[in-house]
This record gives sequence, structure tokens and C-alpha cells, in this order.
Amino acid sequence: MMTLNEQAYEHLKKMITEDQLSYQEIYSETKLAKELGISRTPFRDAIHRLVQEGYIDIIPSKGFRLHQLTKQDVIETFQVRSALETYCTMEITRTYTSRKAKRLFRELRFNMEEMKEILDTTQSIQDFCTYDFQFHVAVVRYLENQQFSAIFDTFMYRMQRLAQMSLSHPGRMEDTYNEHLAILEAMEAGDTAHIYDITLRHMDVPRGINLEDL
Repeated sequence: MMTLNEQAYEHLKKMITEDQLSYQEIYSETKLAKELGISRTPFRDAIHRLVQEGYIDIIPSKGFRLHQLTKQDVIETFQVRSALETYCTMEITRTYTSRKAKRLFRELRFNMEEMKEILDTTQSIQDFCTYDFQFHVAVVRYLENQQFSAIFDTFMYRMQRLAQMSLSHPGRMEDTYNEHLAILEAMEAGDTAHIYDITLRHMDVPRGINLEDL
């Protein structure tokens, strides 16, 4: 059973991700907590956690508002992703013959099939983004490094918003699919000579798109 703090956090996060709050408004912590029927301490804890994860910004003496992405957010997010994911794909590629790696490859192959289905039919950005991040989460969690996973989770909201922005560009969904396929095929082949550059390219292309959009 979730604690009151966790319930408050999940409730507020859901409101943000489902566009129930406005980017133009500054919200009073006390007023919103009362309206939602959430006691002040768990509400405040939820607010601070959401600040750390990039959902909102505190406005001193006024309250909080939803965080507007900046160019610095884009740069920092892709620097973190590049550092984590190039390391993880390299480690996976080095152990490509292991049973654990082969299980991962089967999972990622299924993931690729789902992305291809969406690409060929609905081209739903939201659905494609879901499988896109399942791919990346599986790669990062392969190492079973709790610190890596925690850092990646902290940036998840920001990464998903940026992905949705870049995927709205014509042709980007197909390019994303092909970049994922290139990463998977290099890992499956044990191609340590090229996996770093292939993974890094998958970070560099959307970063450029996001920077141009802001």
C-alpha cells in the first residue's frame, strides 16, 4: 500500500502528465492541497520530489508552476543519456553471447516489432514513445546498477517530453526505429568497434531537433 507521500506524488504527477494543470498559472501549494484534499506535509514532499524530477519550479513566496523546457535542459538531458546509454550498450555488446544478453535481445526484438506495427499503422506518437522508452529502460537496467536506474528515472519525464517533440517532425519516427534497430543489431553482433558511435548518434540527432524547436 502506498504511503500518503507516494499517493500525493502520484496524484500530482498524473495531473501534470494528463495536462490538468496550466503552464501559464502559478499555483498556491496551500490552496491546491486543500482543493485536492491532500494534507500539507505529504503535498509539500510531493512538490519537492517533482521539482527534482523536472516537472515543476518553485516560485518563492508565490507557489509553483510547471517547468518550461530550456535549451540547457536539452543539453543536460542528452549529456546524461549519452553517458549512461553508451556505457550500457558497450557493456551489453561485450557480453553479447551470454544467456542474459540473449534474453535482453529477445525482449528488444519484441519491442521493435511493436514499434514497427505503430510506424506502419497509426503512427501514434504517444504509443510509439511508450515502446521507445521501454527499449531504453531495458538497456539501462540490464546492468542492474541501482544508481544508473535512479538517475535515468529522474530524467524520464524530461526525456519523454523531448521525445514527443522530436517525433512530431516528419520522418523522425521512422529514423528513430532505424536507429534502435542499428543499436540492437550491433549489440547482437558483438560489434564493440561501432556500438559507441551508433548509440551516440541516436542521442545527437534528436538533441539537434529539440534545440532547434526551443
